[in-house]
Amino acid sequence: MKTLLKRLTATAMAALILLVASATTALAAGLLTPKDQSLAAPQIRSHHVEVTIEDGYAITQVDQVFSNPNPVDLEAVYAFPVPEKGAVSEFTVWIDGQAVTGEVMKKEEARRVYEEEKAAGREAGLTEKQQHYRFEVSVSPVRASSETRLRLVYMQPAQIDTGIGRYVYPLEDGETDDQALAFWNNDPVVQENFSFKLKLRSGYPVTALRLPQHPQAVVGNRGEQEWTAEILHRSGVGVSKADSDPGLGQGEQPMRLDKDIVVYWRLKEGLPGSVDLVTHREPGKQRGTFMLTLTPGDDLAPISEGRDWVFVLDMSGSMRGKYQTLVDGVQRALGKLGRNDRFRFIRFNNSAREMTPGWINATPEEIIRWSDRLAASGVDGGTNLFAGLGMGLGSLDADRTSAIVLVTDGEANVGVTEKRDFIDLMKQHDVRLFTAVMGNGSNRPLLEAMTEVSNGFAVSLSNSDDIAGKLMEFTSKVTHEALHDLDLRIRGIKVTDLTPATPRSLYRGEQLVVFGHYFGDGTADLSLTGKVSGQEKRYATSFPFPAVATHNPEIERLWAYAKIRELQDQIDYLGADSDARDAITGLAVEHGLVTDHTSMVVMREEQFEARGIERRNRDRRQLEQVAASQRASQPVQNRRVDGHAPISAAPRASHGGGAMGIEILFLALILLLVRTSRGRARQMG
Repeated sequence: MKTLLKRLTATAMAALILLVASATTALAAGLLTPKDQSLAAPQIRSHHVEVTIEDGYAITQVDQVFSNPNPVDLEAVYAFPVPEKGAVSEFTVWIDGQAVTGEVMKKEEARRVYEEEKAAGREAGLTEKQQHYRFEVSVSPVRASSETRLRLVYMQPAQIDTGIGRYVYPLEDGETDDQALAFWNNDPVVQENFSFKLKLRSGYPVTALRLPQHPQAVVGNRGEQEWTAEILHRSGVGVSKADSDPGLGQGEQPMRLDKDIVVYWRLKEGLPGSVDLVTHREPGKQRGTFMLTLTPGDDLAPISEGRDWVFVLDMSGSMRGKYQTLVDGVQRALGKLGRNDRFRFIRFNNSAREMTPGWINATPEEIIRWSDRLAASGVDGGTNLFAGLGMGLGSLDADRTSAIVLVTDGEANVGVTEKRDFIDLMKQHDVRLFTAVMGNGSNRPLLEAMTEVSNGFAVSLSNSDDIAGKLMEFTSKVTHEALHDLDLRIRGIKVTDLTPATPRSLYRGEQLVVFGHYFGDGTADLSLTGKVSGQEKRYATSFPFPAVATHNPEIERLWAYAKIRELQDQIDYLGADSDARDAITGLAVEHGLVTDHTSMVVMREEQFEARGIERRNRDRRQLEQVAASQRASQPVQNRRVDGHAPISAAPRASHGGGAMGIEILFLALILLLVRTSRGRARQMG
């Protein structure tokens, strides 16, 4: 091992350069494409993104200006991937120089209104959700030889795991729909100005913030609780400081919108386990809304006995462009296995087949051997996910503790494809499913439902992610015990409409985020119980709910979106249900959300009035904007409520807790260099 490491270290830099150079170019999002493809595509004149992460959720605002180079008006479609748990709350089009915000209606009704306005020659826009992977915005007319300005706003819970926060601005197309690929084929270059500005306001100290795939980003901070990240690019000139310094970055390539922007931040080591509470309740209202975040201490013990690992790997054509990420992740995960562990590879595209001849002992030599074989294989064909998962489940040894690691974009399009069939399959087996969800086009609803049924977990991966960091997050969970069969109870105050209604499991470093409604005010008693290796474990504390809270109206939308996701899961599994569909539609219209059953339509202000459409979403957005402005003018707030009665005596889990030893990092480097060096040798040969 030492000899091999010494021989390979000298080639480390060259190998890593080759790895970066081999990255596959992806299709981009955020494009405005003409319905009539004989016309020239509108150009992106500017693309500005502002992100604020605070109080447990992120708000993303995207402003774009497009120019129509054609001498005729046209209808165009703007598309972008569905952000993870992202709820679109605003779609605005500038008409006669005025910003007009859209309203949510039933999907069929919104489409009818849009078509009528378009036929009348009046400006109109329509935002629709296309299945699980894409939002599409139709705009008509885009005036000849002139510019069109659009704004989209969406919000989502902030993701923190094992002390690391993660935010993704999705730009890579998911590449799972061949017909869509034929449509979105224009050049994703920003002609003039691009900016990405992120502001992080954390109630807990943050020690670092980084953008692994965007080294030109400028990161700054004002103390440990306020951080910023900024990427500026204008007129083909990269800017790495401030707009006031125009001489920077001369000669750089134009900004392309085909790479996700991934932002990580690291919380200070040793922070306590905690309960955080964010509420919204307007004066005089009986009902309030809350978001509760429970972060346990690091009290889940490591697992030492040998286990079996079945890697079920998607090798279909839709994984092209994500394959390098898949290989890196699997190779590094293998390096974390213990000597008493065993593994096997199941590959699937149009059909499923085993790559390994049965169980392989997880020795360093075998790991390198089979990692190299995996790297040498290619991708093609369709996605028979059901066959791959079925073969993996059928290969388990009943006498050994087993787990399945599924790496896929989840876009099942061959064989069995219904969500309920996958869930039924998982219910037939007592095994944990751990899923690496690849790319923006991934079928997250399907993959997350399967992992939830199995009491496993899912980790999202972008091609722009730091694979080593995501591996640390993954392995810190699968190498430790987990808290299963959760039971959350809140007494002393009336709470309703909790989502998730029945949380299942918590793994090391995970947070439990629960939305709900509350009535009254005063002290509430909270308890969370679960089982660790069959033994009951309990957390408990108490804290007050306020009578009035007006700083965070956005959580009403976040609650509604989480509840809608639960209802949609019910429809997907049990079949179409008119009551569930009506409930989704009612929630979405009330809270201004684009869903599978609702869309957001924009038209001239006088047309809203003429059609008798209440400007409910416009008014809600104004309320949210006022609240956001007030928060920005005030010091950062800490939302912890269990300080007087801590939920846990142990500090929360972090990456600094030894989840990956230095010998594992060396082995991961060896695997990476062996694969890259051999790949280069094959090319030279």
